[in-house]
Amino acid sequence: MINQRFVLANLKIFLLFFTKTFPTIIIYQYNRILPAMPSKLSQEIKSIPKIGPAYQARLKHLGIETVKDLLYHFPARYEDFSVQIPIADLKVDETACVQGIVESVKMVRVWKRHLTITEIVISDSTGKIKALWFNQPYLAGTFKKGLAVCLAGKLVEKKSSRYLSNPMYEKVNDGPDSEIDLTHTGRLVPIYPQTAGLSSRWLRYVIKPLLAGYSGLRDPLPDATVSAYEFMPWGEAIRQIHFPESLNTVKAARKRFAFEELFFIQLSVLQERIRLNNEQAEAITMDLPLIQDFTKTLPFSLTEAQRISSYRILKDMEKNRPMNRLLQGDVGSGKTIVAMMAALNAAKTGYQTAFMAPTEILATQHYENFIKLLKPFGIEIGILCSKHTAVSSFGQVSKSTVLELAKIGKIGILIGTNALIQKGVAFKKLAFVILDEQHRFGVEQRAALAKNNQTRKREKFTPHLLSMTATPIPRSLALTIYGDLDLTLLDEMPKGRKRIETKIVKPDDRAAAYEFIRREIKNGRQAFIVCPRIDTDEEEKRDAILFDPKADYSGAEAVKAVKEEYDKLSKKIFPDLRIGMLHGKMKAAEKQEIMEKFKAGIIDLLVSTSVIEVGIDVPNATIMAIEGSHKFGLAQLHQFRGRVGRGEHQSYCLLFSDYPTRRLSALLRHDNGFELAEKDLEIRGPGEVFGSQQWGMPDLAMASLADVFLVEKSRNAAKGILARDPTLENHPLLLERVKQLKQRTHLE
Repeated sequence: MINQRFVLANLKIFLLFFTKTFPTIIIYQYNRILPAMPSKLSQEIKSIPKIGPAYQARLKHLGIETVKDLLYHFPARYEDFSVQIPIADLKVDETACVQGIVESVKMVRVWKRHLTITEIVISDSTGKIKALWFNQPYLAGTFKKGLAVCLAGKLVEKKSSRYLSNPMYEKVNDGPDSEIDLTHTGRLVPIYPQTAGLSSRWLRYVIKPLLAGYSGLRDPLPDATVSAYEFMPWGEAIRQIHFPESLNTVKAARKRFAFEELFFIQLSVLQERIRLNNEQAEAITMDLPLIQDFTKTLPFSLTEAQRISSYRILKDMEKNRPMNRLLQGDVGSGKTIVAMMAALNAAKTGYQTAFMAPTEILATQHYENFIKLLKPFGIEIGILCSKHTAVSSFGQVSKSTVLELAKIGKIGILIGTNALIQKGVAFKKLAFVILDEQHRFGVEQRAALAKNNQTRKREKFTPHLLSMTATPIPRSLALTIYGDLDLTLLDEMPKGRKRIETKIVKPDDRAAAYEFIRREIKNGRQAFIVCPRIDTDEEEKRDAILFDPKADYSGAEAVKAVKEEYDKLSKKIFPDLRIGMLHGKMKAAEKQEIMEKFKAGIIDLLVSTSVIEVGIDVPNATIMAIEGSHKFGLAQLHQFRGRVGRGEHQSYCLLFSDYPTRRLSALLRHDNGFELAEKDLEIRGPGEVFGSQQWGMPDLAMASLADVFLVEKSRNAAKGILARDPTLENHPLLLERVKQLKQRTHLE
């Protein structure tokens, strides 16, 4: 096979010689050949020697299916075994790297403990040391007397015997005068994210030979960008991130790849913004007298933030290009009213609105609120969920009736779950789409809903889009994930809201906390108790102990489960109260029934999982008690806290935890969700806060969200490219990567 690097090198000489004679033809052919080079990275991993079906399945668990996936499976950390020391200098309880000659090998079986011990003794000019491996009997055949080896591990001392415990090992067969390129010892050793049956040692064994064959590929970043930001070239960076020469080269390589991943995300979202700016939408005129009449009917006054946000949204919808706006507001800031005003304006102007919520409970709650507050304006409102269908004027109706009324334009506002994007749903004149807690939906769902304007399909009208979230978003995330959206903030709470008193409840104070809950309920109030799990099993108990091995969990007290907690509270703690249970495995109808009973006051105390995190509105509930509160992030805890304090009575948030954490302490000091989001980012890091799997972002890009300066650099670089080449037609490598990104991620 012809070596591609050789071909490329000679092609460059050819180009330099002939460019003056045939400039157009040569440059065209050169650009055609270069984009083909990275196609090697698109090859499936089965093309790599020694990766059979079993390893292919294990790699797939890590999201690795192509050569690129494998090369971009970056180490999570590194063990520093770069300095080899004499055996005589080894110190107990310290990790070190030594090199020596194997003097003896033996394997011992301890039958009573079902244990095998492989023992070798190595020596150098300064002394000897034992090395032990447990339950790895095959190693007895790996080591031979007289073999030169390098070992890296911790020196342990037990019963006057010193030995290296389960050290990393590597054969050194090249002789003392050869330059040895070690892989598993004697260097900064990469430790990778792993899965069952797939060790870091195996990944090093497979990845290292690949680097030589792929490091000559053309850099996916434009030369001007690499030069402007003084980044390592791709080939050098891919070597340094896997097998670095020093910690400084690791840092430089990681920064370069973090920028690269953020850069392609920015290209993707900014291209989407350009695409939307070129599309056409219905220009919906703002009916100011109508909006004024609506605000007069409300049982409360709008905040200044609500007024400003509403005006911006309504003015945006007057344009004939689609609005693409994110309305971000803290818990209880009144986002729904802002969305309702825009939907009312659209309906009274003759257009339809689709309002999509993540759960049936939340969709039903929105439906009831819309009917109540829009009743004076004569708008037909419908709901379409898997189990619940109704229209305001007719009450409960069949699904087919709702679909027909929406299709002929008789329903002005249709509220629902993902049932809104199922086959058969069509609108006559859909001009406005609202997505509540929109980050819970994927790109495909969002696109399907926006294009559900069946009868106006030929005219290619794109509905205006308003996405709403109560999850505070740090600036770096907003710039990266929501780069295609205009951001509107509701940063003011309604007047008269009482501060929710938040307290950490330690184990010794649990009885007093239970008594406080009982008193509140006896005074006519209601309470939530939230648990991290539905069931508790042995695996969860083990996980709890692993969460903090130094803590005494006394049977994994930290993992509270809804079912066992419900049984304990209803039978032992509060047998005199009416207690309900709610969790995600229940059927939609069951969940709906429980919530209706709770809102009606038939249930005093609701034991639930995080299913009540978003949008539940029960003004009479004044206590939010959170079991295992250290298991949740700050943003989620703030969401839970926001389920109370929605009425006239003083409310409380009780954080049950066996030990305080920085997160819990921050919740005591801060009421503002935006401040807490930044604090959570600082304490836990982006991967824990946002969840790489949930967002579909590459790990390194996710980890880099804390670096807002790097995010801004990547955004500015992407803007510069798109200003000159909006379709990336002249940047085929970039276009290929952006297409791959859109296929494999869900940036919602």
